[in-house]
Amino acid sequence: MGKIKKIILDTIESHPLHKAWLKLAEQLAKDAGVEVEVKKEDYVFAITHGDTDDLGMAWLPQLFAELEDGSIKLILSQFPFDPKTTQPDPEEALRQAREKLREISGDP
Repeated sequence: MGKIKKIILDTIESHPLHKAWLKLAEQLAKDAGVEVEVKKEDYVFAITHGDTDDLGMAWLPQLFAELEDGSIKLILSQFPFDPKTTQPDPEEALRQAREKLREISGDP
């Protein structure tokens, strides 16, 4: 599709996994050699570009990529949990996000 221009994290600092989301965004940006933009509680942005519930309301955090053409693509809207431990799984989150970035950028 296009080259990644930046990683955008739309977050809420009081979320229990805020730091895990931030770390994920920073790692993806480092991998791609781009900057991270952190939006704080920008629900309009999340509703416009992210996942929403059946009433059209978005939740935070959600992670996005901005492409060179200005389009915004959703990378991840829910942090994965390990089914065995029921704990957040940062490694799986990174794997899923990297896979989505490959799809977005058109890399095999």
